[in-house]
Amino acid sequence: MTTLTIRIDDDFDAELNRLAEAAHRTKSDLVREMLRRQAALEELRQTRRQLMPYAERAGYLTDEDFFRDFS
Repeated sequence: MTTLTIRIDDDFDAELNRLAEAAHRTKSDLVREMLRRQAALEELRQTRRQLMPYAERAGYLTDEDFFRDFS
């Protein structure tokens, strides 16, 4: 496992401490989960940007258009 060092302000550190204590987890564990979620969201955003031109050409201009045909 690799170590990543970051600087955070005191308010965020206090918030992480509070969250970690309430969840009975370490700050590192919480931050790893937060980073994984954010990375997954960014991956979805990038994929959506790549697919949007194809969807628009097929007539899918909104999420509702897609859900209408595929749910």
